[in-house]
Amino acid sequence: MPAAIVFYVSGHGFGHAARVIEVINAILARRPEARIGVRTAAPRWLFDLTVTGKIMFSTLECDTGVVQIDSLTLDEADSIRRASAFHSDLVTRAASETRVLRELGAGLIVGDIPPLAFAVGGAAGIPSIGLGNFTWDWVYADYPRVRLAPSLLPAIRTAYSRASMALRLPMCGGFENFSNVKDIPFIARHATRTREEVCKLLKLPADKPIVLASFGGYGLPGLETDALAKFKKYTAVTTANLPLGRTRKEMPAAERKGSFISLNEEAMYDSGVRYEDLVAAAEAVVTKPGYGIISESIANDTAVLYTSRGHFPEYDVLVEEMPKYVRSAFIGHDDLFAGKWEAHLDKLLAQPRLKKKPETNGADVAAELLLKALDKPPKKPRGRPRAKV
Repeated sequence: MPAAIVFYVSGHGFGHAARVIEVINAILARRPEARIGVRTAAPRWLFDLTVTGKIMFSTLECDTGVVQIDSLTLDEADSIRRASAFHSDLVTRAASETRVLRELGAGLIVGDIPPLAFAVGGAAGIPSIGLGNFTWDWVYADYPRVRLAPSLLPAIRTAYSRASMALRLPMCGGFENFSNVKDIPFIARHATRTREEVCKLLKLPADKPIVLASFGGYGLPGLETDALAKFKKYTAVTTANLPLGRTRKEMPAAERKGSFISLNEEAMYDSGVRYEDLVAAAEAVVTKPGYGIISESIANDTAVLYTSRGHFPEYDVLVEEMPKYVRSAFIGHDDLFAGKWEAHLDKLLAQPRLKKKPETNGADVAAELLLKALDKPPKKPRGRPRAKV
């Protein structure tokens, strides 16, 4: 039985899982018989909907990320408290994972980008490779309350130092504790349907530019949708997951109010449209800056109207780097929640398109490197040469 690649994926948001899925699909495209394991707290439905082959999925909290109060607000104090509690017994957690890895037949570990992945690799004697655009020690070091958890950063950095390699994506921060870092292009989901197909399948009006509101699993409570419904120039679209306790029969495929349309995301996938297809069909996304939505906007030539998202160190890097790769502009919270988007969108879409599109084939590059690492023969233990007989 061939050795498996086991992915440990941060459950913080959907971006980590989305890009890992792209890498998994690229691996399976090259080697359909490859054995893939996934350990994550990210929702299984995301993998079930988008992985193109068979994987061994199991739910595990790999890290604690940052604590989100809502889409745009986080709790720094609780983030440090939870991270400190989780990583205080990282060695014990890693040791307990070795049995799981034996059952999976792991030959390579990939982490995006929980320290646990690399602590596990060290404990089990299995090579481990990091994948991501930031590291958690870099994030937590920016929070003043980290001084109240003096063992947190050393624990994370020690785990990262045990990795064999890190595949670093653009718009990055951290990685100082990885001894072998290789830069790769953007990992992004690419649309496979045209705008015309998306509009037809989802019954969206095609006579006006589509603007996609993308705020992850938390959505954007408090948004003045009545204002969006009165848009003259644009059609505003958002997606919603099926609420707990409601069946598909109770939820329409789309709820419409003037120029504002809320799509049932499960129904959207059932119709054959994926989220990246919707991104590509839109002229712009309105969002908080995150690697996933920015990379998809880059890949599908969609402009980005972004708002602030609280004290998350990645935000400053993304805002600084975005103009190099995609048309982008800022909208404050007041105008965002009031639905006063049209003037901002007019200015954003008046920006000239970038002359050179960045490479977005990072999933293919990562897949090649991971398969090469999986196939690499294990190092022989060192010892004194045996005497000739």
